[in-house]
Amino acid sequence: MENMTSNKSVLSWINEKIDLVKPEKVVWIDGTQEQIEALRAEACSTGEMIKLNQELLPDCYLHRTAVNDVARVEGRTFICAPTKEEAGPTNNWMDPAEAYEMLYAIAKDSYKGRTMYVIPYSMGPVGSKFSKIGIELTDSIYVVLNMVIMTRVGTDVLKALGDSEDWVRGLHCKCDIDEEKRYICQFPQDNTIISVNSGYGGNVLLGKKCFALRIASYQGKNEGWQAEHMLILGLQKPDGEIRYICAAFPSACGKTNLAMLIPPEGYYKNGYRVWCVGDDISWIRKGEDGRLYAINPENGFFGVAPGTNEKSNPNALASTRKGTIFTNVAHNLDNNTVWWEGLDKNPPANAIEWKGNPWNGQESEEKGAHPNSRFTAPAVNCPCISSEFENPDGVPISAIVFGGRRAKLAPLVYQSRDWNHGVFVGSIMASETTAAAAGAVGVVRRDPMAMLPFCGYNMADYWQHWIDIGAGLDPEKAPKIFNVNWFRKDDEGNFMWPGFGDNLRVLDWIIDRCEGKVEADETAIGFVPKAADINLEGIEDEVSDAQLAELLSVDVSLWNDEVAGIEEFYGKFDRLPATLKAELETLKANIK
Repeated sequence: MENMTSNKSVLSWINEKIDLVKPEKVVWIDGTQEQIEALRAEACSTGEMIKLNQELLPDCYLHRTAVNDVARVEGRTFICAPTKEEAGPTNNWMDPAEAYEMLYAIAKDSYKGRTMYVIPYSMGPVGSKFSKIGIELTDSIYVVLNMVIMTRVGTDVLKALGDSEDWVRGLHCKCDIDEEKRYICQFPQDNTIISVNSGYGGNVLLGKKCFALRIASYQGKNEGWQAEHMLILGLQKPDGEIRYICAAFPSACGKTNLAMLIPPEGYYKNGYRVWCVGDDISWIRKGEDGRLYAINPENGFFGVAPGTNEKSNPNALASTRKGTIFTNVAHNLDNNTVWWEGLDKNPPANAIEWKGNPWNGQESEEKGAHPNSRFTAPAVNCPCISSEFENPDGVPISAIVFGGRRAKLAPLVYQSRDWNHGVFVGSIMASETTAAAAGAVGVVRRDPMAMLPFCGYNMADYWQHWIDIGAGLDPEKAPKIFNVNWFRKDDEGNFMWPGFGDNLRVLDWIIDRCEGKVEADETAIGFVPKAADINLEGIEDEVSDAQLAELLSVDVSLWNDEVAGIEEFYGKFDRLPATLKAELETLKANIK
């Protein structure tokens, strides 16, 4: 296939990589339906993908990764900055020259007998001032077909790029899927990403965490904007106006569920709606009116399948009904569809589990789907996708919300005193670990702004960047910053808040606070709602007044222990911003 661009920086880089990996042929991805169909057919012919029931799941396919390759591998993910100090204490660091030498040795000749696919893609609407362009080279049709869903791919991307050298270089080589030689390396100073020996989405769809967060966070620091691990939702109130919220949660805290929330019945009847702009990543810039605006740089959802069902997230489920790639779920042979734990109470008896073995879901103790199995679905499929989804100027942000799983510590919701206190609240976020990252489950770990695995430079400098952004905003126009905790437990270990759609009750209060419509009680940690301002209509049986009072309570003795944890975490950073030191001292004084 002919080159689709005359951009010298693109062509010379691709030619270098061709010399390195020695593909049998090179195919440029133009984004046309014909080409996508041909690639799907090829992947099915080799067994790389399985075509599902086209009446029930049109244009849907199933893929299985290698059993040793089922999640992001934080221990094999590196920031290759010139000095260890620039990567900071929370990232794995490698010297760039050494990293290139090692990676090129692994990648050498790895495309022999294989095809190199050249994927030009835009993060964000093509041509938007928010957007950035990348080119990913891969030897995996699975990667191509996922990137076509997750990003904007094709010839118009290269037109928008023109002769510019401002694009992100991405090389992915499946190699032997060898765990011991698996590396996902970011070179922020070079706008470069190299991923070897993996075929799992989070490690190989280089537009996602690698570019949209690790590289883009560094670009944002240098260019005066922010790349954040945040959903974007629009809350429409009965007056018809829509206010937008960005929210950051560590994995398995219901982020996608919140992004696609369906309001409780009483709210819905009154005209409340939630519109999804994005479920995972926000790129945020100051607009000409001095407010912060956000876009979702992605074009699809890479969601965790287990637990997604008609009750937990009907909108996510609806998004998967066409044009979707399912990874590592169970294959129901009776009707050629898919199943996963938590989809319904009726597992198939005649199925193949995620590793490719026969599986009887009615009898087996084993799981049919991997706990981190995925769906890659086009955002346009989502019934509540926002009409502003493609807006190149983004949406104006009223509130920023941080959250995590804390059984006892954090109240249901509290508001920071001001922007810098909000940065402090984000910096001390912590949650219990889950299956999305490899490792132990249930351990409390700090995950500032949910960016711990995704910040492309020194996290202390990242916090300073937040502080600098705030200093450039008119306090009247800056988003207000909140913390939520849907996961508070009573002494018997039961969740005290119903969650899911009922979380709208808290968002409603958040927007009322942003608009100065309700007062709040000042506590040692920030502003907590007056109980009367949280609407419990319809859930009085589930949440009594006494329970609500407990949900909103702040136990100062627990915060004493928390301070020790914060001090320990902050102790890792020799460039900790003075602003955050001062906020910690204020917290200490308040809880005394």
